[in-house]
Amino acid sequence: MELYRVAEGEKGLSREEIENCLSASLEGRRLRRVLILPPDYTRFHSGAGAITNYYYHTLTESGAEVDILPALGTHAPLSEGQRESMFGDIPAERFFVHDWRRDVVKLGEVPGAYVSEITEGLWRESVSVEVNRRVMDEGYDLIISPGQVVPHEVIGMSNHAKNLFVGVGGSEMINKSHMIGAVYGMERMMGRDHTPVRKLFDYGMEHFLSHRPILWVLTVTTAPAGVIRTHGLFIGEDRRCLTEAVRLAQEKNIDFVDRGVHKCVVYLDPEEFKSTWLGNKAVYRTRMMMADGGELLVLAPGVERFGEDPECDRLIRKYGYRGRLSTLAAFEKPENADLRANMGAAAHLIHGSADGRFSITCAVKRISQTEIEGVGYQAVNYDSAVKKYDPKKLSYGYNTVDGEEIFFIPNPALGLWIDRERFSSQR
Repeated sequence: MELYRVAEGEKGLSREEIENCLSASLEGRRLRRVLILPPDYTRFHSGAGAITNYYYHTLTESGAEVDILPALGTHAPLSEGQRESMFGDIPAERFFVHDWRRDVVKLGEVPGAYVSEITEGLWRESVSVEVNRRVMDEGYDLIISPGQVVPHEVIGMSNHAKNLFVGVGGSEMINKSHMIGAVYGMERMMGRDHTPVRKLFDYGMEHFLSHRPILWVLTVTTAPAGVIRTHGLFIGEDRRCLTEAVRLAQEKNIDFVDRGVHKCVVYLDPEEFKSTWLGNKAVYRTRMMMADGGELLVLAPGVERFGEDPECDRLIRKYGYRGRLSTLAAFEKPENADLRANMGAAAHLIHGSADGRFSITCAVKRISQTEIEGVGYQAVNYDSAVKKYDPKKLSYGYNTVDGEEIFFIPNPALGLWIDRERFSSQR
């Protein structure tokens, strides 16, 4: 079955239009047990929280038992406040926490020869395909995977199979897929569909999960002034819904600028971004519009740590955001076994660096400037920075502050910004 709905205007689909589609997706199904795999709080603006809430109540009212497993990947579990804010009145006991290191089963491998083929020989090792054990529980009549299709630094465009193989996947797939993306080059992939990492996940779906009853519920959203606008809803049981969603997301979530930006100011919502691990979307999503020699200033009042867990935090502090070549050199040294054992962290260090092409300055309140500088960034006092670049007074896009032209982005998670000339030259 396929249900595609695209809004006619910029206001997006109405709640009634969305719920009518969700209701239609359940017609003719007799369901006893359902597993929902929504994104976590870092995808708050996906609209998936309301979608999950609707499915939960509709299904339980029809007599089905519903379990919810947020697709955390390597992120920290949702707090009570985050869960209630995103998912509403769903009982806490229906939520389960994904453990990417221990709570998975291996389904098979993507052969090294195929990986080498899709990466142009840049990566030759096989990749284990692992998912949370609940995905393989045949007691579930239906698995619903809601989430947002949006430009992504690792895969090109997020969601679909990524929600399973990373969101509720295991350590090897998470680590190697991130490293493959980093080695291949994020600027070759962001905003595109058929990237090497996407092909990796497509292979996993075709060979190991095609028999599972998975229903994809994909959104394309924007959130001007924090208000979610759902421009498209794509529901289906195969890859075609992703293809359609990607086309719309490329239209709605990629903002082309006509020239490289020399000063970009990005604000990170303190409720959403607590670590540089997540907050470095400010780097990933803007790097393709930054001019050589420019400056990216990140206003991050809620950032209080580097990694999402203690081990990743330690690795970031030890190796820092030093650039692709420096990180790969450290990765190859036999004595750095801790980095080799955490390829996802190594990839993150590459993604979070400007490779010397532009500078990155962080203004935080809960980490010392010495610590920020210790991982390779420049640091400024948050209060001083926000006094000059007040996010409450800035408008999205170009602003002039004390005679200086800046480009302001209030939420980097919702898009991708590209210098049109740079993008065209890399096709």
